[in-house]
Amino acid sequence: MSSALTDLFPHPIVQAPMAGGVSLPQLVAAVSEAGGLGFLAAGYKTADGMYQEIKQLRGLTSRPFGVNVFVPQSEYAESGAVEVYAHQLAGEAAWYETELGDPDSGRDDGYDAKLAVLLDNPVPVVSFHFGVPSREVLDRLRRAGTYTLVTATTAEEARAVEQAGADAVIAQGVEAGGHQGTHRDLAENDGSGIGLLSLVAQIREAVRIPIVAAGGIMRGGQIAAVLAAGASAAQLGTAFLATPESGAHALHKQALTNPLYARTELTRAFSGRPARGLVNRFLREHGPYAPAAYPEIHHLTSPLRKAAAKAGDAQGMALWAGQGHRMARDLPAGRLVEVLAEELHAARTALSAKGGLR
Repeated sequence: MSSALTDLFPHPIVQAPMAGGVSLPQLVAAVSEAGGLGFLAAGYKTADGMYQEIKQLRGLTSRPFGVNVFVPQSEYAESGAVEVYAHQLAGEAAWYETELGDPDSGRDDGYDAKLAVLLDNPVPVVSFHFGVPSREVLDRLRRAGTYTLVTATTAEEARAVEQAGADAVIAQGVEAGGHQGTHRDLAENDGSGIGLLSLVAQIREAVRIPIVAAGGIMRGGQIAAVLAAGASAAQLGTAFLATPESGAHALHKQALTNPLYARTELTRAFSGRPARGLVNRFLREHGPYAPAAYPEIHHLTSPLRKAAAKAGDAQGMALWAGQGHRMARDLPAGRLVEVLAEELHAARTALSAKGGLR
């Protein structure tokens, strides 16, 4: 790992930024205080909302942390497809006694305003999801003293990340919970995701910048595996979802290990972009018909998801989770970092004793 990154956090453990109110400042602070790298999620927040969370976080820890930003979407969906899906969801709106959201509520997620805040008040690390920022943006952040990472789901995307001037790439395997960070959302690519270990190996041969591996990682032994494959650190989301510091709904946390939710699927049902979640009624009924239309579908279903959560109905919620969800542990976030570090050390010691690491 490059010294610029290793100097930021002693354990090669990154807490994934989980938008939608999960990555609370308390969670981020606990992870960073324990020696990992905590991440705030700026997605779906206003620029001021992001700034207020950064201020709150700085009051909780002096350790380095990161902020994740969504890259604006340039591809417009067919309005007719969105209208058809809205008609299909009319029954859901009636059931939850709410209105559907406005699909035209905005496409850029306040990108420019958030960048302005991050340049005026620099943070140690900024990561980007859903695409590659311009070289100008990455250069300006670097001059401000910020380390930059960008998600990639293929070796080709990783090369684009390196060429744009990012400091490191997040290799997101198909096992990952939540949204896939593909640079272009093409429906014909649905189901063609690459497993994490294969992806790390491919990206390692494609670029020279450090790799942070993400996707289904729940144990220290898995961290050891991705480090051996060529990653410099591991990013975990679902593992931290169940912690008491997480802002996830209680039903979401319980569902991770509830036998009722036996598996996950990639679906467009809730947002119009492929995202991995626990299979529930909403996903089963609407996933096959959801169009490739992000963020229009996200805005459309937002009131439904909120109403389902308020009603205590997990069958109507977006239960984002990675493939390792059944391995979730109900531990405080700081203790989880310590346990993962202990497991990592034990795994590397065992491999070294067998001659696997030299």
